[in-house]
Amino acid sequence: MKKNYLKALCLGALLAGSAGLSAQQAYELTLDTKKVGAEIKPTMYGLFFEDINFAADGGLYAEMVKNRSFDFPQNLMGWYTFGKVAISKENAPFANNPNYVILSNSGHGHKYTGIENEGFRGMGFKANADYRFSVWAKKVNAAGNQKIRINLLDDKNNIIANKDLEITSNDWKKYEIKIAPNKTVDKGRLRIFLASEGSVALEHVSLFPTDTYKGRENGLRADLAQALADLNPGVFRFPGGCIVEGTDLETRYDWKKSVGQVENRPLNENRWHYTFTHRFFPDYFQSYGLGFYEFFLLSEDIGAEPLPVLNCGLACQYQNDDEHAHVPVDGLECYIQDALDLIEFANGPVTSTWGKLRAEMGHPEPFNLKYVGIGNEQWGSEYVDRLPPFIKAIREKYPEIKIIGSSGPSADGKQFDYLWPEMKRLKVDLVDEHYYKEPKWFLDNAARYDGYDRKGPAVFAGEYAAHDHPTGKQNNFNSALAEAAFMTGLERNADIVHMCTYAPLFAHYDGWQWNPDLIWFDNLRVVKTPNYYVQQIYAKNTGTNVLKLLQGKTPLTGQDGLYASAVWDKNESCYIVKVVNTATSAKEVQITLTGLKKNTALSLGECIMMQDNDLKKFNTLDEPSLIAPKKTTASLEGHVLKLKAQSQSFNIYKIKR
Repeated sequence: MKKNYLKALCLGALLAGSAGLSAQQAYELTLDTKKVGAEIKPTMYGLFFEDINFAADGGLYAEMVKNRSFDFPQNLMGWYTFGKVAISKENAPFANNPNYVILSNSGHGHKYTGIENEGFRGMGFKANADYRFSVWAKKVNAAGNQKIRINLLDDKNNIIANKDLEITSNDWKKYEIKIAPNKTVDKGRLRIFLASEGSVALEHVSLFPTDTYKGRENGLRADLAQALADLNPGVFRFPGGCIVEGTDLETRYDWKKSVGQVENRPLNENRWHYTFTHRFFPDYFQSYGLGFYEFFLLSEDIGAEPLPVLNCGLACQYQNDDEHAHVPVDGLECYIQDALDLIEFANGPVTSTWGKLRAEMGHPEPFNLKYVGIGNEQWGSEYVDRLPPFIKAIREKYPEIKIIGSSGPSADGKQFDYLWPEMKRLKVDLVDEHYYKEPKWFLDNAARYDGYDRKGPAVFAGEYAAHDHPTGKQNNFNSALAEAAFMTGLERNADIVHMCTYAPLFAHYDGWQWNPDLIWFDNLRVVKTPNYYVQQIYAKNTGTNVLKLLQGKTPLTGQDGLYASAVWDKNESCYIVKVVNTATSAKEVQITLTGLKKNTALSLGECIMMQDNDLKKFNTLDEPSLIAPKKTTASLEGHVLKLKAQSQSFNIYKIKR
């Protein structure tokens, strides 16, 4: 009996000691509600689009036909032909896309003529959904009306939709029909038969789902565009990225070629199709169907400020050591004019040259462009010498436009140290910083901007992502959690950090070259990564002003694995607290809201958590929600928020006034 009593005493003492230890490990923070800090820009969290990983053609751009105008260097790449098929340029309807096909009778009743398109790693069809088939066509030396037969095929060559189309004119004319497959297929094809005795010419063969984003004919894939809208972005940067530069200047992204009549936008070689020999895609081109007009429309649709980036006369500096690959400083006139004309296209009156084109394309109202980037990821004196004439010309004609310069390809090092003082000297409005680093770097740099000079340009974190190299750079929870921790530092320093965008944005499962990426997709499905949800949580809880959230006199920037930030949202009249725990054990956190009157009533609003004990876990096509936000709990006692940050978790708490 005595022995059991002693054992109980020892156990009680041990538990008491554990409780005391637990109490000592509680983290006590103060949230100063009285001193509302810097304004958080509406552009704080946004999107960066680049046509890499089949992000445009074969991705966001809903066109399903590859090489629809037969103007790839190999004119029939993407097409299979049978019977009597010829390529011609004679009397072509579109000067910038001169090739078309002629389908002629084979001369034998049992030999059929036609063409078949493989799409972008196949074509995704949904059962009973309408698809808009269109083609520019004419009869060729034929007396009566001619006919083509349109088949949609499944992955086993079975016909799942069939429709005839009459070609009635000897002149080029656009024809259109709607066709609906009877089954869902993720890797289908389009086949076109000649179904009459004469010959027909076909150009710009196109197939779109009718259910595009906002229902536009030359539209975007609805699920992918909706995924962008759901991120609640404040800024949308386009069209890149390295495609702005091109491997050579001939293949740079030329915005003027991407506007006007869709059928007459010339093909451009995508610099990413040959950049990585281990992920080589020789069929990767830009139709420019998704061009600057469409980018501006998308920005407007999703409520984001458009941020176009333009070439500054430099080809990709990674791929060109020879100065002759670039435009000399005294030869930049047309590039500078391109920048001025772009602003006119976006903002000019309908009486102006480029404003008139915008109106003719369907948008007489200006797009209210406020930002423009000059150069993508440039560096060295080559960039510094070329930037000033752009700044001078834009400032003189459009002083209201904010100009974004570059700090080079990395977050530190020789080029970074050289460029920042130069950007200050040249008085750009924002400096674009890029960092693709391992997760540890993001954890170690949560206080990166705490000591930045507040008198110079603001920061645009234009490209960043945590690269978990040991896992092949998966979009796993490890990378997402590190980004969440780092972003507490972006939020805390919103007075100097005005924009940030994860990169790259999209990747096709069957056609990717670079990873990680925010959104993965195949022909029918979309996968939102853990990184996506981190971005979404921040963007949907941006707030309007920074608040001081301190442990003693210092912010939480990784102490014992904890990171935290807080904002005030005057529109919702609430305080928003974000807490990241990267440790393998849960942390008790107590936050006292100071500066409030005693009778100020507070209530606990939405509480969200992302958590998993397996940092290597990631979302897949078959399991797209393995890592996703879910509801959590906390307690609010008067003006004190008490929470338990679970191990390896990202948490957000709303406190309403």
